[in-house]
Amino acid sequence: MIYLDHGATTPVDEAVLQEMLPYFTKEYGNASTIYSLGQSAKKAIHTARKNLAEMIGSEINEIYFTAGGSEADNWALQASARAFREKGRHIITTRIEHHAVLNTCKALEREGYDVTYLPVDAQGVVSPTAVQQAIRPDTILVSVMAANNEIGTVEDIAAIGAICKEHRILFHTDAVQAFGKIPLNVEEMHIDLLSVSGHKIYGPKGIGFLYIRNLTGIGPLLYGGSQERNRRAGTENVPGIVGLGAAAVRAAEHMQEEAAREEALRSRLLERILKEIPDCRVNGFATIREGENGPCRSLPGTLNVSFPGIEAESALIMLDMAGICAAGGSACTTGALEPSHVLSAIGRSEGEAKGSLRFSLGKENTPEEMDRVAEELKRIVERLRSIRI
Repeated sequence: MIYLDHGATTPVDEAVLQEMLPYFTKEYGNASTIYSLGQSAKKAIHTARKNLAEMIGSEINEIYFTAGGSEADNWALQASARAFREKGRHIITTRIEHHAVLNTCKALEREGYDVTYLPVDAQGVVSPTAVQQAIRPDTILVSVMAANNEIGTVEDIAAIGAICKEHRILFHTDAVQAFGKIPLNVEEMHIDLLSVSGHKIYGPKGIGFLYIRNLTGIGPLLYGGSQERNRRAGTENVPGIVGLGAAAVRAAEHMQEEAAREEALRSRLLERILKEIPDCRVNGFATIREGENGPCRSLPGTLNVSFPGIEAESALIMLDMAGICAAGGSACTTGALEPSHVLSAIGRSEGEAKGSLRFSLGKENTPEEMDRVAEELKRIVERLRSIRI
């Protein structure tokens, strides 16, 4: 099998699994207890929290563990909206956010909040100037993802964060796809809230964290016990937390070299696609480079291409039969009848959007696999187009 859907999830790294295993069996204590078994779990949580804080340049007590990225996004938006509703009820986001953000915004709209959904350019870039111009006296929160999950475009988060800081508005970024793949620093980028998920970086599913800058004043999403300094109730998922921390450490250690390796593989696959398959179009940036609206680029391992004249679902089934796993867009919207909202936002037609495939590379992929994928893809596209004709 050739796995090219790391944007959907990743396998747990063997070294990460080994660090987790004791906390399922021998070190099974509840971190809220005072005896030594519980204190061992509490120490493991503290170590993971410390490592994650160092990775994004935050204080240790600004890291709050969650059940994943979607919960972190929900917490950031809902708690911020309710904490500052007396100041205003206007929120700014973009048209290409993950549905964890978009659907939360829709829910807040039903509660009387006003949401501005900013457009993006043909590469998926949201202009910091557009953010500036959308700010109103009643704006309380801006939420812009660090990197898009479908096309890989990296936004100019530092510039947007600086604008929010100048206007004293909370700034949230969904960093689920970016964390562990590109450098992130909450101080340098003026980020107040940041969402992360463990299973995108070779950690376990069901664990993530929300960075909350001290003094933001936002409250909990879940109520109950006093865990996570009274901000996130529920017995801590110690094995998951340990796994998230271990995966983050490994990602940080190999970030630069892995990014270069994946970019080389991505370029190899893209070069063959563009050379050997006619009438196809890259969605997002074709290479990692400066964008028209600032220092924007693509995640090194993400490639999204439209193949007009085919249906992505049919292509994915044929790829699977050839032992290749890819995606037609976000894993969270698989099976949806409507075209990708991200591809629609960057100006793709319905046909182009429904004929788009996403290949998201990982650390086990090889140059030989890229060549095999190119060969199979060429055959599949030719076959599907001939049937349609």
